[in-house]
Amino acid sequence: EEAVFLRKKITLLRAFSLLIGSMVGSGIFISPKGVLKNSGSVGFSLIVWFACGLLSMFGALSYAELGTRITKSGGHYIYILETLGPLPSFLFLWAEFFAIRPANSAVVSLAFGRYMLEPFFAPCAAPLPAVKLVSLLGYYTVLTLNSWSVTWSARLQTALSIVKLLALVLIIVPGMMLLAQGHTENFQDAFDRQSLVLDKLPLAFYAGMFAYSGWFQASFVREELIRPERNIPLAVIVSVITVIVGYMLTNVSYYTVLGTQDVLASPAVAVSFVQRAFKSLISVVPLLVALSCFGTMNGGIFTFSRTLFVASREGQWPPLFSMIHIRRHTPLPAVMLMFPLVTAMVCIGDIYHLMNFFSFSRWLFIGLATLGLIVHRYRHPELHSPFKVPMFIPVSFTIICLFTVGMSFYSDPVNVSIGCTIVLSGFPVYYLVVHRQMSDRCRSLFYYLTHKLQVLLEVVQQEIKTY
Repeated sequence: EEAVFLRKKITLLRAFSLLIGSMVGSGIFISPKGVLKNSGSVGFSLIVWFACGLLSMFGALSYAELGTRITKSGGHYIYILETLGPLPSFLFLWAEFFAIRPANSAVVSLAFGRYMLEPFFAPCAAPLPAVKLVSLLGYYTVLTLNSWSVTWSARLQTALSIVKLLALVLIIVPGMMLLAQGHTENFQDAFDRQSLVLDKLPLAFYAGMFAYSGWFQASFVREELIRPERNIPLAVIVSVITVIVGYMLTNVSYYTVLGTQDVLASPAVAVSFVQRAFKSLISVVPLLVALSCFGTMNGGIFTFSRTLFVASREGQWPPLFSMIHIRRHTPLPAVMLMFPLVTAMVCIGDIYHLMNFFSFSRWLFIGLATLGLIVHRYRHPELHSPFKVPMFIPVSFTIICLFTVGMSFYSDPVNVSIGCTIVLSGFPVYYLVVHRQMSDRCRSLFYYLTHKLQVLLEVVQQEIKTY
């Protein structure tokens, strides 16, 4: 009875909540171990955390300009498509679907399960099968919610963003109180050069950038934002500054209470922190951390489904995934597609191996997207953009991303080679399936199956152009 399309329901507050909710998730509660392990000392790890925050701001500002220049949703995918062409955009889509997004979602889900169960088994570690079961239940819950309602997904994200900031405050305050009382013994000899291994630094940056990742999420839902030319830059700048300050204070609190060996030995740093500093909150903080991870899962599903939706609309993904539920107005097929891959990675994966596995591909394509901004400026100097950053920002960000990606081949050749192989495997798929026309018989069978699934899922193509 009414037109079927994705409504503009994301206000400035919801955009801010989406960014905060995506950045402050499992990363700050599991990445300190990875950053410290690969940077070698407390002092160098804090430098890595600040550098990652600054780098994230550079990337976020570059994406804010891309979001005002290119009016479609889709994030990395649509920016690479519009600036560098269809082949690199398809390779991104291929790697994103088969490696980056399911591995990222599995990492966050496993962190959710671990923190959810930690209070019930402390001081022992929670059994791994139980962690994986709870992780999958949490992921399926978010998947169902995103299939059901855009409005409720956005409201949940806003509420959980408040919970995330509260979790950081509960870690920061006792740490700062102890620091003010003179507990600085863990900062003695903070810059121990003997423990610094340069070829491991890219892995430290991967762990830190994983904690900040999420600053690009507003670009995935550009068509659903109210006043995007104003709200994207504003939400990006405020949220990234908030997270940088919060992360630096949180890490100082960790190191005030826990020594380097404690951090490296802990499977859940925030829980170890509370056990040592604030035992009265031993059951509260892990629950808040688990809810933070829950919010990150929600934001990830919400945004990645829009990537598949846009890729399908652009003709690089099956047309079923550009369809919307006739009553719920959600991109139901695109939301449900990640279900099997994430399930498999949660069942077989380990947090830190998964993190290195997907980081190579993610930062390669983010670097290409900001390279696309430089190319777009050069090709279209006449194009007026309501938000414009100095050229050194995208240039610096692109160089650092690509350099870190190149260095990671020396740091973790096995996982990086697997990621590289997955990206390269997209070449024959592109030329055989996307670039080349299907035969009439294959096309007829394909559309027949699509029609049957369309009827089963009660979905139709978007009826109103929103970009």
